[in-house]
Amino acid sequence: MRDLVDVTPDGALRLHMHRGQWRAWRSERRVVAVLAGTQSGKTSWGPHWLYREIQRRGPGDYMVVTPTFQLLELKALPEFRRVFEDYMRLGVYTGSPTRRFTFSVTAARRTFGAPQSTPTRVLFGYAAEPESLESATAKAAWLDEAGQKRFKLGSWEAIQRRLSIHQGRTLITTTPYDLGWLKQKIWDRWRAGDSEIEVIRFDSTENPAFPQAEFERARRDLPAWKFDLFYRAIFTRPAGLIYDCFDMNAHVVPRFAIPAHWPRFLGLDFGGVHTAGLFLAREPGTNRLYAYREYLAGGRTAKEHATALREGEPMIPTCVGGSASEGQFRAEFRAAGVPVREPAVSAIEIGIDRLYGLIKRGALLVFDDLARLLEELQTYSRELDAAGEPTEAIEDQHSFHMLDAARYIAGWLEQPRGSRQSNYLAGDA
Repeated sequence: MRDLVDVTPDGALRLHMHRGQWRAWRSERRVVAVLAGTQSGKTSWGPHWLYREIQRRGPGDYMVVTPTFQLLELKALPEFRRVFEDYMRLGVYTGSPTRRFTFSVTAARRTFGAPQSTPTRVLFGYAAEPESLESATAKAAWLDEAGQKRFKLGSWEAIQRRLSIHQGRTLITTTPYDLGWLKQKIWDRWRAGDSEIEVIRFDSTENPAFPQAEFERARRDLPAWKFDLFYRAIFTRPAGLIYDCFDMNAHVVPRFAIPAHWPRFLGLDFGGVHTAGLFLAREPGTNRLYAYREYLAGGRTAKEHATALREGEPMIPTCVGGSASEGQFRAEFRAAGVPVREPAVSAIEIGIDRLYGLIKRGALLVFDDLARLLEELQTYSRELDAAGEPTEAIEDQHSFHMLDAARYIAGWLEQPRGSRQSNYLAGDA
């Protein structure tokens, strides 16, 4: 079985791509997403795409981004260095103070056909913290394992901002892990006919080196959802998904102008780095709630948050938020003109159950442009045990700010009939 690449006697590289890799290689779309099963040849192929893009776009900065630095050093970086350093001798990788690969003068001349005054660099970033991606202006980006949960929607958005000046292309190579932003922003839009996106999906066995017997063993022994995700790259609802009743077809609606007299509610999740808010409006007569606005901001005083939260609102919403111990936050927001009630329930699981109930009976609908809330609803999950069964623990619990805000306001709205603070059932604002 031939390797992906071999070196000819005159020093040139010859690629031996399988059908899935060839389909991605031929694509000229702005975003090329290779969604493929494990060990199907995604990551080893990525550096070759990136080098061709560098040849096409000329000197400047380029990006390689993975969910974490640990994953970078385990997978993408070794493959990158094998191609850029070992095979092609294009320059030098340095890991400090920042991770980057810099083309040598000789390699730049060889790549572009003439000496270059602008340096060519490949910058390495990680997506668990979107703020780490806000410094470069890049001409193309390769995102490896972008389907993992720690590759945040905010990171995808930050990368697109970094590429906007040069209208740079993006390559995504990943196995799908859940139903988050990758499905919503890439898969769903491609299926809907977005002309800037092309998705190339293939099973692990598209790689001729992957044993058919191993594929059949996985089919036999693994839960169907896990086999479909990790060996077939088919989006499916994973085990442990907490809001498994949420359906993009049933619970998501296009934005419309909400009448000014509809009662408004706001759930707040306080934080030293970010404060998150979710706004709901209640339709009189039906009591149906519409999630219509997200708020996420940091580096502001309580007064500045309060001013931003009130902006554009026809009334001060009924606001609930913070844990039982965050009374100081509530006091500061109250002094700034946004009274915040203490949540009706402190137990996380009760709040989850009340939000779940709203969703399941169709009493909560979400505007289709609330990207963060939609991503969180489809990725908020229980940790799995060694057997792949859900546990009581919530995976990466503290990163789901919109759902925390939603849980606070849902817990208050869904109090049992007759509770002192609840006015939801009575229909009063």
